[in-house]
Amino acid sequence: MSKLGNLGARLHRGEISYDFVGKRKIWYGVSILITITAIVGLAVRGLNLGIEFQGGAVYTTPQHMSVSVAQAEDFAHTASGQEAIVQKLGNGSLRIQIAGIDTGKSDQIKQELAKDLKIDSDKLAADLVGPSWGEQIANKAWEGLGIFMVLVVIYLAIAFEWRMAVAALVALIHDITITTGIYALVGFEVTPGTVIGLLTILGYSLYDTVVVFDSLKEQTKDITKQTRWTYADIANKSINGTLVRSINTTVVALLPVAGLLFIGGGFLGAGTLNDISLSLFVGLAAGAYSSIFIATPLVADLKEREPQMKALRKRVLAKRAQAAAEEEMVEARSGGVAGSGGDEDDAAPAVVGPRNQPASRGRGRGGRPSGKRR
Repeated sequence: MSKLGNLGARLHRGEISYDFVGKRKIWYGVSILITITAIVGLAVRGLNLGIEFQGGAVYTTPQHMSVSVAQAEDFAHTASGQEAIVQKLGNGSLRIQIAGIDTGKSDQIKQELAKDLKIDSDKLAADLVGPSWGEQIANKAWEGLGIFMVLVVIYLAIAFEWRMAVAALVALIHDITITTGIYALVGFEVTPGTVIGLLTILGYSLYDTVVVFDSLKEQTKDITKQTRWTYADIANKSINGTLVRSINTTVVALLPVAGLLFIGGGFLGAGTLNDISLSLFVGLAAGAYSSIFIATPLVADLKEREPQMKALRKRVLAKRAQAAAEEEMVEARSGGVAGSGGDEDDAAPAVVGPRNQPASRGRGRGGRPSGKRR
């Protein structure tokens, strides 16, 4: 943990960094590939809509049934003539869902199921769900999603700027598409709990994005007054400065959701937990990914199309080129001086030799330095 904290501090101070923005085309390509896969999954397999959206009947058996899930599926298929979804609940009872049946048929299926399960028909609870109720839930969910998107765009445009609002909206659409696509590929049932999970992840998806945007806004207040960094450079610094924080918050949020999904829904067999836990798990992971690899690089792309940012980029690159040229000249001069110094040292004994002072006249006449006679 201390190493991770030290890494975060070094990233925040800018001592080390990873070029997220510079490699944004790679991340765009990966995101487009994942999104296309999700869309294909939605188009080919579609969503496994629950009974609440299609209408039908739900039968619940008494506790501690000795009948297996596979046997209950066969009994339900024989009684209704169509596929049924059977889940084993935590108390040992079975939940049998059969979509698209009316009240008269549901009573007949109940009698046959009770007979096959060898229980009294009065002990087999039956709930009939009309398709209109599920349609209302779906419509309300779409309305809530649309209102949320509009409010988010308005808020981000006011608090930051419209480019950040557009980038955040793209990231949100990316997260929702991936989450629903994974639901289609995995085949999990879509229930009202799934809708709640989808609406919940939107807030988590925006959290890390807004944190990076706030840091970016703070660091680019007087960006045109300097010639050291471009807008993309500062955007990359903002991502690196909040990277460890984003990872920590995402991991902490994913741990309990993973417990619900893999332990509660997988090992313990509480299938109803899968409805909301899968959407939360995928949405949280996708939200952390999009805030780092999509939202901020997209803001940098949009921002650097402005004339001021283009001019700033030219000045920064020109200054860097000038500094690089001066550094090369200094290195060349130092190399040249070092080389010539070595030659002079090698030739010095042959050229200079010992120096003899010429004798003065006085020394020649009397041997005294003053030249005076005795």
